[in-house]
Amino acid sequence: MISIVTATYNSANTLRDAFNSVLNQTHKDVEYIVIDGGSKDGTLDVIKEYAPKFDGRMRWISEPDNGIYDAMNKGIAMATGDVIGILNSDDFFTSSGILSKVAENIKDVDAVYGDIHFVSPDNLNKCVRYYSSEKFSLWQMRMGFMPAHPSFYCKREVYNKYGLFNTSFKIAADFELLLRFIFVNRIKTRYIPLDFVTMRIGGASTSGLNSHKQILSDHLRAYRDNNVYSNILFESIRYLYKGLRLLPNKVASLF
Repeated sequence: MISIVTATYNSANTLRDAFNSVLNQTHKDVEYIVIDGGSKDGTLDVIKEYAPKFDGRMRWISEPDNGIYDAMNKGIAMATGDVIGILNSDDFFTSSGILSKVAENIKDVDAVYGDIHFVSPDNLNKCVRYYSSEKFSLWQMRMGFMPAHPSFYCKREVYNKYGLFNTSFKIAADFELLLRFIFVNRIKTRYIPLDFVTMRIGGASTSGLNSHKQILSDHLRAYRDNNVYSNILFESIRYLYKGLRLLPNKVASLF
């Protein structure tokens, strides 16, 4: 069984897309866990509306938490599936066969991952950025690269052995967790050439200069905490690489 965890807070406007994309999956051996942080909008109404549609496969709680990673940890602790994945409340599965591919490919490895793409909240059909994990290699983690975390599906036994998200990280607890799992403890992974998730831009890790400064700070601390050698110069290579990839699109927009 695959357990999907969605952490949500005041997400009434986007949550239906996430819920529908789970319901539309061809793989039905799914446990869906929704962790709400005590929303003040209509989020709970949406959860209560959709819960019966899952025929007992959805479990949810609503209570204050200490941020998104704390909520994710609650969901992982509640999970009973052999495999666990995260679906953010602003995101949705790109197609109906995602979980079937996960189930097929994760049998002889510890985790699988794939690609994701970003869209504007105003136009969910237009890709504004594609994040491919195809070229990811272990050594690249020293420069801050990682597989697309929203596409990361991992066996529950790995969380039990190596721990959950470190909630003291403000933005990049996902990077620290993947660094700990993949780089430090060398779990066995497999890349699936598939677009897993459609993500709306504007999240904490994609918004503005201050968020990038915090990501850099979190990354440098993640290296220290896990005794992995890296430095600001290595991290700068990642930003240079991203800039070079975006440059053709910027130039094209001028003509």
